[in-house]
Amino acid sequence: MDNAIYASLTRQSGLMREMRAIANNMANANTTGFRREGVLFSEYMVPLDGRGETLAMANTRGRMIDLEQGGMTMTNGTYDLAIEGDGFFMVQTPQGNRLTRAGAFQTNAEGEIVNPDGYQLLDDGQAPIVIPPGTRSVGIGADGTVSADGQALGKVGVFANPDPADLRHVAGTLFDAGAAPEPMDDAKVRQGFIEDSNVNPVTEIARMIEVQRAYELGQSFLDQEDQRIRQAITSLTR
Repeated sequence: MDNAIYASLTRQSGLMREMRAIANNMANANTTGFRREGVLFSEYMVPLDGRGETLAMANTRGRMIDLEQGGMTMTNGTYDLAIEGDGFFMVQTPQGNRLTRAGAFQTNAEGEIVNPDGYQLLDDGQAPIVIPPGTRSVGIGADGTVSADGQALGKVGVFANPDPADLRHVAGTLFDAGAAPEPMDDAKVRQGFIEDSNVNPVTEIARMIEVQRAYELGQSFLDQEDQRIRQAITSLTR
């Protein structure tokens, strides 16, 4: 029955990873632009001693990122931006360009539009957007065009959703898409709004209860199997 223990352990490991993902979702239920995550499970077969028999094992292939639109909150902030529909903003970080849906931006001392971490917001050509000194009013159109006192400066880059399988969560609300995505021509940007997290706390609590029960059931099986093996060893050594 050792094989049953190994199979159960792979399942328990996967359930633990899913519980961590759920806990992270709940912790970020109020984080601007956060994307809910889940764990992908798959089955793989392990050969047994060349007898032509196999053992089914559970495998957690990675995390699935939910790209569903979150709700929008009006802030009336000049540099608060939200994308309506598909797409991501792109910011420049020391580790390379990253995608994000978190649109709470501001300007730094050089006039660049940056996020709270100081990473520059990029235009559709992947260059920083700079607001000239002394600008009295800044407008950002639905197509992302940035205007300072009525003079067009450039266009906020909104980049197409990559394949979810290629999208990797690197930190906070930042994602690495691997290959650079293409800018979107039909994106809709809303100035004075930010997008909320797309996490539904009620759904996550229900998932947490379900995963916890499954984990407890697996742990109960392992405890019973351990006790059975101990009893067998005791009987054989008398």
